[in-house]
Amino acid sequence: MDSPAPIAAPAAGRNLFRQLLDAVLFSSVWLAGAAAAQTAASFRRWPAAAGGVNGRVVALVFAATLLVYNLDAVLPFKHRQPAAGSGRKAWQQRHRRALAALAGVAALVAGYFFLGDGWWHYLPALLPLTVLALVYSWPLVRWQGQRRALREVPLLKGFLIAGVWSAITVGLPALALHRPLVEALGLLTQRFCLVLALTIVFDIRDLSRDRAASTRTFPVVLGVAGARAVALAFLAAAMTLGYERGVPPLGLGLTALAAAAVILLAEERRSDYFFALLADGVLLVPAVLYLIGK
Repeated sequence: MDSPAPIAAPAAGRNLFRQLLDAVLFSSVWLAGAAAAQTAASFRRWPAAAGGVNGRVVALVFAATLLVYNLDAVLPFKHRQPAAGSGRKAWQQRHRRALAALAGVAALVAGYFFLGDGWWHYLPALLPLTVLALVYSWPLVRWQGQRRALREVPLLKGFLIAGVWSAITVGLPALALHRPLVEALGLLTQRFCLVLALTIVFDIRDLSRDRAASTRTFPVVLGVAGARAVALAFLAAAMTLGYERGVPPLGLGLTALAAAAVILLAEERRSDYFFALLADGVLLVPAVLYLIGK
């Protein structure tokens, strides 16, 4: 009669682990961690001037990333859409209030660092990036007689994400150190190409939805095979730029292998964990290796 207890305990443990994993991945904490790690690694571009990584800037990027992605997740019209078999979307719909609260806390933290550290002095440079990040999903642009979000403009989606992501994770360290951004142009371009390659992976995930909405992404226009080829081309460009910058071959090789595997294995039917854990996790690989190596 006592035999079910030992069986129930591991099952409960697995269930708890699954719940924690869902919370970390689907609340964008994992992705915000990747942005923070890349920001920390960017400070090492100026080792003589940095005096170490500026933790306050890293915290600002972490909080701002949480804010932007969770605001996007709780948009009213997104919660009127069916989950369509997506565990991620279903989880976000069930936890909408918690995500809104997390976005509110992230806004307070980001505001504290933004105002306390004088980032408002750079508002003319930062405001366009902030606006792009916040209105990315809002249908504010009139195109072909309808109001559409910026993400719906043909082939623009990935370039917007890669541009804003790279500008923040490279540009903010440059501003904090009062260094001209041109000194990190190679790093900026390398990161842009890597992020763009990975955004195409998520376009493959969203193929049916984008096709139904007439959103012309790379997979919609070129097919999955063509989109993979474009993603691999941007990945090759990122690795070439890294080699020219003198990035250690081990780090480049591991990043290339991880990213290429994700690109080649990407299919619409893959689980949410493939995209949220592995595809987003590729962004952590070069940053963590660089930080460990230093």
